[in-house]
Amino acid sequence: MSTTVRPADLLAQMSAAAAARFPSAARWAAAGGLQKETLSRLRRNPSCDLRTLAALARAAGCTLIAVPAAAQGGEHMPESYGREYEDGLLDLCASGNVDPAAWRASGPAFFMGGLAVLLAGARGFERGRYLKLAEALHPGVSTPEVFGMWLKRSPVQPSRFLPMARRRKGIA
Repeated sequence: MSTTVRPADLLAQMSAAAAARFPSAARWAAAGGLQKETLSRLRRNPSCDLRTLAALARAAGCTLIAVPAAAQGGEHMPESYGREYEDGLLDLCASGNVDPAAWRASGPAFFMGGLAVLLAGARGFERGRYLKLAEALHPGVSTPEVFGMWLKRSPVQPSRFLPMARRRKGIA
């Protein structure tokens, strides 16, 4: 199953960042070295030159990235997820170890990177260290779109896992 991403989809993702930097779409286009009509056409076209999108992304303060499609199971998620596996993950999370090799040994890079992003947003875990770990494991996993895919496909239930990880780490 393939997903087609239209330029308009990418522009929609960049628009909030562009709106924070520029008072109008015309100024955004100009900052990217483009005519305002080009930006208008991109919103309707099914394809465009990658250089054009990259210029608009840079102007908006965004980065275009390509990440592997997260498959169900296999190389992106654990084949199985049970209490014993979860217990090992909780030990790793509570240990404070942010060595990418240790984390890779515990599961697929995409899965483990997403778990690191989850911890980065949790009270009691050092945000910067876990985001750096996440990006070392799977570049791009800390972006909202990719982490959103992780949340949808992951067997980890954050509302259950995070309190257990905090308890295991000794955080009240």
